Amino acid sequence: MPMRLKTPMPPLDGVTEWLNAEPDFEAVKGKPLLVYFWAASCHICHENMPKIQAWREEFVPKGLNMIAIHCPRMKSDTDVEKVKAAIEEYGIVEPCGVDNKHLVKKAFDNDLWPAYFIFDSEGLLKRRAAGNAGLSMLEPILEKMFE
Repeated sequence: MPMRLKTPMPPLDGVTEWLNAEPDFEAVKGKPLLVYFWAASCHICHENMPKIQAWREEFVPKGLNMIAIHCPRMKSDTDVEKVKAAIEEYGIVEPCGVDNKHLVKKAFDNDLWPAYFIFDSEGLLKRRAAGNAGLSMLEPILEKMFE
C-alpha cells in the first residue's frame, strides 16, 4: 500500500552510496523536502529532469531541499559509474543516494519511476506523484508552499 499523506519521511538507511554529497539532515529539518526516485535507464525520468532543474532554480532559494534517489530498474542500472555519468548528463546537483538494493524504494512503498515525494516542514508527506504527469500534479503544491 502506498505511503499515506501525513506519514513521516522514512529513513534513507538503505542508501549504499551517496553521490555529489551526503545530505545534511540537520539543515533539512524544519524545511520542505522533495525526494525523487529516478533511474539511468528511465526515459520519462530523463524527460522530467529539465522541470526538476527549473524547480531547483525557483524553489531552493525559497527554502526547498531536494534529494535524488537512484533506484535501478534493471541490472545495468546498478553500475555506479553509469549513474555518475547520468548525474552529470542530467544536471543533478543535489545529494543522490544509490539504492541498488531497493531498500529505500521499499521504505517509501514505491514501485514507480520516476516518483516524487514532497514532505512539509514538519517532515510529513504532503503529496506523492509518479510517472509522466507526476510533476504537473506537484507544481501547485510547491507554489502554494512558497507563496
